[in-house]
Amino acid sequence: MARKPPRKPARLEPGGKASKAIVISGITLVSLIVVGACAADDDYEEVGADCVNLDNRLPDGSYEVVDEDLCDDDGTVRYHGSHGAYGWYYGGARSGTRVSKGTTVRPSDVQITTRKGTVIQRGGFGGRGSSGS
Repeated sequence: MARKPPRKPARLEPGGKASKAIVISGITLVSLIVVGACAADDDYEEVGADCVNLDNRLPDGSYEVVDEDLCDDDGTVRYHGSHGAYGWYYGGARSGTRVSKGTTVRPSDVQITTRKGTVIQRGGFGGRGSSGS
């Protein structure tokens, strides 16, 4: 009986199915990494804001909280003559009708939300910021 010579495994030519599968798998992996990194960038800090009368700082360093309709959403100070200047106070600790331990400087790359839940500024990529002069 004559024996048949053993078969050699078939070779894939360059650009064959196996190399295309590796390229597609690599592209998929890179895409998932990019999407994951972008999703991670959406994690941003949230800061609360209170509308206060900036012309009436109390002896203990706190400000009296006023109706937020008196403040502009863009962070600029609104002047109302003898009634004072109203503006946002960011990140303060509120106690009753007073707020302290915060800042009048608008933070960047954070989401700023009023006590009523109004979003003044969205954080992360595309966050809106303003600068005063």
